[in-house]
Parts: sequence; structure tokens; C-alpha cells
Amino acid sequence: MKILLTGGAGFIGSAVIRFIIQSTSDSVLNIDKLTYAGNLESLADVSGSSRYEFTHIDICDRHELENAFAEYQPDAVMHLAAESHVDRSIDGPAEFIATNIVGTYTLLEVARNYWNGLSTDKKETFRFHHISTDEVYGDLEGPDDLFTEETSYAPSSPYSASKASSDHLVRAWQRTYGFPTLITNCSNNYGPHHFPEKLIPLMILNALEGKPLPVYGKGEQVRDWLYVDDHARALYKVVTEGMVGQTYNIGGNNEKQNIEVVHTICELLEELADHNSHSRSSENPEGFKKLITYVQDRPGHDLRYAIDAGKIHKELGWQPAETFESGIRKTVQWYLNNLDWCNRVQDGSYQRERLGDKS
Repeated sequence: MKILLTGGAGFIGSAVIRFIIQSTSDSVLNIDKLTYAGNLESLADVSGSSRYEFTHIDICDRHELENAFAEYQPDAVMHLAAESHVDRSIDGPAEFIATNIVGTYTLLEVARNYWNGLSTDKKETFRFHHISTDEVYGDLEGPDDLFTEETSYAPSSPYSASKASSDHLVRAWQRTYGFPTLITNCSNNYGPHHFPEKLIPLMILNALEGKPLPVYGKGEQVRDWLYVDDHARALYKVVTEGMVGQTYNIGGNNEKQNIEVVHTICELLEELADHNSHSRSSENPEGFKKLITYVQDRPGHDLRYAIDAGKIHKELGWQPAETFESGIRKTVQWYLNNLDWCNRVQDGSYQRERLGDKS
């Protein structure tokens, strides 16, 4: 199968590409605008494969997208390109509207026109898989409530509102035009190659540098944590085996308060990192935890997300392989082993080098 994947230089997209190239016989065309969050170094392990291609395209550029479809002739689309950082969406929502809504519309139209020109057999097997987030549902009230595929949308931030809008567009294209779409909504991802502005890598790198570990409010926000490689497997399951028109929620079955996550990171760093002035000692029994700093909560911050992933388990046989304990240990160890990668992201050199950029 030939898969056209948008946003493949991002955190989740690069994990999906690594999985496809390393674990299947399929081919991938990676389309990415290479914004600040796009890092082709995350694909270094597979960039030499004859089944991998990269092209530098903005999904809002209809002409370039049409050329890519015409030249590559994909059998499926996996749409991961998105602006995704909530804090950035609060400070500047325009980019989120442009990429997540207008970009998804543009991609849908180009893909639909391409699909209409396929032979009957290829038309029947073509799939458009839109990857979304559990944040479109808003937050949960009861401690035992879970998001299901039937949960009503109630987005709280410009980011989640833009993703909800894109989900609605995808469903409308399936309902109105019969376009063969699938949607997945995932919980919080974590793992290797995560951009350092996100909670887990930020805590790891700040702790190693002796910087404050900023925690919103009291850190009581609850998230369901999903290891990114588990997510990659689930996404491939959906695009290859999912039923057209269906939505699948993907979760890690690992609910944790943010402060629990930060404490776990601190404890693992005490165990795994080289000890320095910020580590535990008789004078500083709290170790890295002393760096935790509580800051003012962000506007509209959802309190609790939790996914019911029963449908994808029952219908497609997927379930996460990693517990939070095993996944977070792998994650912390990866960052400790790849500080050069982190430094290149933090100093911006990853953007200047543009490894493999064919534009």
C-alpha cells in the first residue's frame, strides 16, 4: 500500500512513519510544512529507505497537494498535520484556524477529486484517515465518566475547537459525497521525539538543567496517557482494517494527575540520571521535586480527560502494550540518551539543517 501521510515530521506522524517502514512492506510519502514542531531528524532511522519519500508542502497549498497526489498515486491518506499546542492556540489562534480547518478542507477536496478519478477497484479500497484528539469532547464531570465515540463535542480552547471543526468537515464529506473517511480521537501521547514544549519532555529537560518545573494550578488535571508507539500501531490498524464512516477512540488506560506525572519523572531521573547539584542528597532530600513550581492555571483548562477504548479493542483487536510505568521509563531513558537531539531542538539548529529537505 502507498500511504500519503501529512505531518510526518511531527511527534506522532514520525512515530507512524517509523512503524510503517520498520514493521510493514508499505510505502509512505511524508508531506510536511516543517513548522517549528516538524523535525526530520526524528525520521533519521528510516529516511534512507526506498519506501520513504518526503516533500515540503503546506496542506493549505492546493496546487502543490494536487501535484503530490497525481505523482504519488496513494492508496490511502493519513492526515496528522495540525497545530496542536493549547497554549499557543490561546496566544495566536489564527494559525490553528488556517492549518486545522482550512488545511483539512483543502486536503479533503484534493483527496476527493483524486478519489473520483480512480478505477472502481481502487476507489473501493481507498481510505482517508483523519487523526484527531480527545480534547474535542471538552472535559468530564464525574470521576468514573469516559469519552466514547458518541460523546458530544464541547471544545474548550481554540486548538480543540479547530480540531472539532476539522472532524465535522471529515464527517460531512463522508455523509454528503460518500468519501471513504475514518476518524480517530486519541488521548495524551508521550514518548521519544516529543517537542520540548510539551509537559513530559519539558519536565525532564528543565529538571536536568536545574530549572523550575512549572505545574498549572495544583496539578490536579487528569489525563489518559498513551505511549506514542502504541498509538502508531492503532492508527495503522484503523487505516487498514477500520470500517468506513466510523470513529475510533484510542486511549492508553492510564489516567494520571499532572502532578503524579511530574513526581514520577523526578523519581526516575533520580534513579537514571547522572547525579548533580539538583539531585537528592542529605541536604536536599526532595531531589528534583524541589524544582516543582506551581503557576497560574491557563484559561479554560479542562480538568479531566479519559478515553473508553473498548470499541477499537473489540472490533480491531488493538490494545496498548505499554503501561504508564513502562512507557514513562522508556521515555525518560530516551531523553537521557538523546540530549544532543534535545539540544538541537532547543537551540533551533534542527530547523536550519532541514535534514532530507528536497524542496
